[in-house]
Amino acid sequence: MRTPGTEAEAVEIQQRLRHRVELSGTDVSAARTAVGLDVDYTGDRIVAAAVVLEVATLEVVQTSVAEGETIFPYIPGLFAFREVPTLLAALDGLDEAPDVLVCDGQGLAHPRRFGLACHLGVITGLPAIGVAKTPLGRYEMPGPERGARAPLLHDDGGEVGAALRTRDGVKPVFVSVGHRTDLDSACALTLLLTPKYRVPETTRLADQLCRQSP
Repeated sequence: MRTPGTEAEAVEIQQRLRHRVELSGTDVSAARTAVGLDVDYTGDRIVAAAVVLEVATLEVVQTSVAEGETIFPYIPGLFAFREVPTLLAALDGLDEAPDVLVCDGQGLAHPRRFGLACHLGVITGLPAIGVAKTPLGRYEMPGPERGARAPLLHDDGGEVGAALRTRDGVKPVFVSVGHRTDLDSACALTLLLTPKYRVPETTRLADQLCRQSP
């Protein structure tokens, strides 16, 4: 992946690639394996972790860690250009491709409808979803029970994701499609990956791994 030289060039790349996003095709709730992806920063150093889980058992199948330097500046809405190169290196360290990418970030829930999960999904060709801890968009609070959800809306009023309650009485996470799947199966997979905690096991374990790496 080539790093753009300017903010305008990065925006142009997002605008061009977003038309390649597929909003159907795979029921990711039936995936055998899912990989959690996360990064940790120390100054200009970035550590990316990929943790593959068997969805049925939530057992770890494989892990991979990669290190890199952040070349692109910190600009809201363009974080993917800082993180994707090292995340791709972590994915390259896996023995085989997982069935679905689970990103700690946004998919369609993005100012240009092309968040990290879309970017990684389009580049790799793999089904991808974003499960974020904070929203990008407007929503009404879903019901208090696990599994309750409410639409997450773009500024133009279009639905770009869902506020999904993964634990009774705990604030929701924000699920959006990245590539080659649909919102219903993305939410169903998120619930499969959250039997104990608010965030998916994929995200929780990837976060731990990248923070623990020397």
